[in-house]
Formats: sequence, C-alpha cells, structure tokens
Amino acid sequence: MKHALLLAFGLASIIQAADQPLLAIPGKVLYENNLAAGAGKPWRAAKGEWQPVNGVLRGAELAADKHGAVLRMTDKLKDFVIEYEFKFAGARSTSLSINAVKDHMARIMITPKSVTVQRDDNDHEGPDKAVVFARFPAELSEGWHKVRLEMVGDKMLGKVDDLAAWGADALFLQEKAAPGFTVGGQSVDFRNFSLREATLNPAWEDVKAALPKPGEKVAAAPAKGAAKGKAKKKAK
Repeated sequence: MKHALLLAFGLASIIQAADQPLLAIPGKVLYENNLAAGAGKPWRAAKGEWQPVNGVLRGAELAADKHGAVLRMTDKLKDFVIEYEFKFAGARSTSLSINAVKDHMARIMITPKSVTVQRDDNDHEGPDKAVVFARFPAELSEGWHKVRLEMVGDKMLGKVDDLAAWGADALFLQEKAAPGFTVGGQSVDFRNFSLREATLNPAWEDVKAALPKPGEKVAAAPAKGAAKGKAKKKAK
C-alpha cells in the first residue's frame, strides 16, 4: 500500500512538472519564436487582427469578419510537441488547434473558466462529431498560462498549467497540418512558442495511469453569455 501511494505521488509530481516528459519525448526543434516582433512566415492570418504589442503577439477578433480570429502556420507535421504561453486580455476564448488532411483534427479549447481537450468534428455537415476527452473547470482570467500539446501516433495529450488529459483516435494517424491559434473576442496575448519533433515516451503507460481516462473528467460546458445581434461563427 505504501509503495502504491509513493508511486501515485511520484506520477502526480511528474504531471505537474512543466518540463517532464508525458506522452512524448521532445526532440529536434523545428521552430521557435518568442513572438515579440509578431508572427511572420510561416504564420498566416486567416481572420482577425494579429499585432505585436508590448513585446508579445496580440490576437483579436474583428467584428467585420463575423468569425473568431485565426492564425495558422503553413507546416505539415508528423509527431510533435507544441508549447507556448498565453494571457487573456478581455477575450472570451482561445484555442490551439490542428487540422487534418480534410477539415479539423484536434484542439485544446480554453476559456477563462475551463480547459477542454478534444478530437474535433472532422466533417461538419456529415455524421462525424467532436469527442471531448476532458473538460476541466479552471480560473484563467488573470496572468500568464502555459499550454502544451503532444501528438504521437494515434494519441494526443493536452496540458494547460497543471491540467492534463489525453485521448486516442484513428484520425490522429493522418498527416497533421496547420497548427494555429484562435481567439474569440478581444483579446489574447501569446509568447514563447516552440514546435519540436517527438517520440513516444517509454514510460507513457506509467504516466497514463496518473491521468484521467478519456471521458472521465468532462464538466459541463461554461454557459455562454447573452448573444447580441447575430450569432458569430465558431473560430476554426
């Protein structure tokens, strides 16, 4: 019993430690940018306004777009680890999302009150639906917060500060593409972005034992504020 408690404590400590391997072992750095000067190539702004402000990158939705702000890289990926920091500056939501060969693949969706790790709806109008692996209550309205997304093989792991969850799906075996940020409302600040190659952590089965099982921790989605005028489309 004592040994089991020590093991559980040790695994919990690993999950809370920012730089410890979880699903993936980070490898070669593919891209790094502190974003102090904004986002040049290989980033492309699809919607919204993205500007350097006081040494960070600020993303904001534009009312004229009738769509959340979207900034994506042009890269195609295999197995990877992405890390960055963000701070809410008035926005209602932000996400880190990954696209598939066709349509969306996965994302970490963040509001000031919640963190959601999910496989995305991959066809919108068809029968496919998003699968929420975990949704945690959170208090993220103030200060800087760290995000990590790891994808290896058919698995993904999302982590915001000390909140971590994972899931698996055959969709993740497809080529991954166009990692990027979304912002709903105004505004969110971003800094210290890194993208690295990844391999499966040999200790993944032990780490997994200390994480919630997919679907085990799914809190109710935060209530949406009263809409004004026409409903805006979800950031993609």
